[in-house]
Amino acid sequence: MTRETTVMHRTTTAVLLAGALTLGGGGAAAAQKETPPPVGTPKDFKLPAKREFTLANGLEVTLVPFGTVPKASISLAVRTGRIDQQAGQVWLPELTADLMNEGTAAKTSAQVAEQVAGMGGTINVGVASDVTNIGGEVLSESAPEMVRLVAELVRTPRLPESEIERIKGDRLRNLAIAKSQPQPIANEEFRKLLYGDHPYGQLYPTEAMLKGYTIAQVRDFHGKNFGAARSHLYVAGVFDAAAVEAAIRQAFGDWPRGSAPTSRPPSPKAERTLALIDRPDAVQSTVIIGLPVPGAAHRDYIPLQVTDALLGGSFGSRITSNIREDKGYTYSPFSTVANFRNQSYWYEQADVTTNVTGASIKEILGEIERLRSDAPPAAELDGIKNNLAGIFTLQNGSRGGIIGQLSFVDLQGLDDAYLTNYVRTLLAVTPQEVQRIAREHLAPENMAIVVVGDRKTVAGQVAPYDTVVP
Repeated sequence: MTRETTVMHRTTTAVLLAGALTLGGGGAAAAQKETPPPVGTPKDFKLPAKREFTLANGLEVTLVPFGTVPKASISLAVRTGRIDQQAGQVWLPELTADLMNEGTAAKTSAQVAEQVAGMGGTINVGVASDVTNIGGEVLSESAPEMVRLVAELVRTPRLPESEIERIKGDRLRNLAIAKSQPQPIANEEFRKLLYGDHPYGQLYPTEAMLKGYTIAQVRDFHGKNFGAARSHLYVAGVFDAAAVEAAIRQAFGDWPRGSAPTSRPPSPKAERTLALIDRPDAVQSTVIIGLPVPGAAHRDYIPLQVTDALLGGSFGSRITSNIREDKGYTYSPFSTVANFRNQSYWYEQADVTTNVTGASIKEILGEIERLRSDAPPAAELDGIKNNLAGIFTLQNGSRGGIIGQLSFVDLQGLDDAYLTNYVRTLLAVTPQEVQRIAREHLAPENMAIVVVGDRKTVAGQVAPYDTVVP
């Protein structure tokens, strides 16, 4: 008999014996559910020691020795992205990032890939609403070389005209896929309702817009929006600090300052609006309900995260328990607080069975009203807070996680106290504070509602939510 067979035999015998004892009545004690060990008190986050300096051209640098694994993460965060797209330029920042991935003036994309592979790592250019990130991870001894390569990619990208039609073709396929799926359609409409013509409200271009972009537009976008004054370089992990700093000063020291980051604060709408987008014969409806809420610098931001987790942002949340576990309307509802720079919005999203679309909206709004009326029990809230504290700890357990936290703080204009006091602030949130947050920031009468579904089936169900009843 092999070792594996022996283990299986012993395990099966033990299971059968336990079952026999339970069924026979003599194993009452064994049948009792064991009480899990008590949760320990979450500890404050201790930010790793870091060195910060600024070059004469305005480039900010943060070096964070972290961990023992011989790898380093290098990330250049440039304050540009969708915030800099003008009218009729949706996805031009994304197209620029795609072409920046196609090599440098001195290296083809294949040569860049070969160089990065030789460093035991990866590199990528990715764009978001307010920030474009260039970087990746490499073995520790290659950190200075990676710094120089990141500088080369951002300062002298190849931006080859020969590749633009291929990349636009890829983007056109992605656009077609997004426009065929209810979730992106709903999200696009929801963002338009909140942010209108502001870049935050413009998620997808038209096909004609995307086809019309030229290499001249890409190069112009890059030239206007990438410079030292908008940039912050982060290095985290195990690395030779002196060698990395020398590489930074050599590779970035004469990078032109460029323009200051763009400031285009939106004026989001907080009002009841119902948008119903027809998806004939769909067996499910995609529902999004939400509104603008305070940004990360606001004193209510961390209590708002707690409120979100209790309401819909965790698997054990109230909305999830209601419309998934109790009623079976949906499989994976969720809510979140989504962030831009100095702006946030809260939303709940669920794909629900078509014939319970109206009932699902009623239950979601009902759970919000219940929280506004009654403070949650302390035990329920404690479980939510401990879960959030654990997630925060996990987010700080990697090189990329540390850089992500630091770049978030820098983008939002916060200081290190936000991170070091986060757990303490989170654990101090009271049931009464959660109720206050719901009352002040989650008023159902101010929420936009988007439904993508079969109009003939759901129109009557959602009609009561087209107007606000005093």
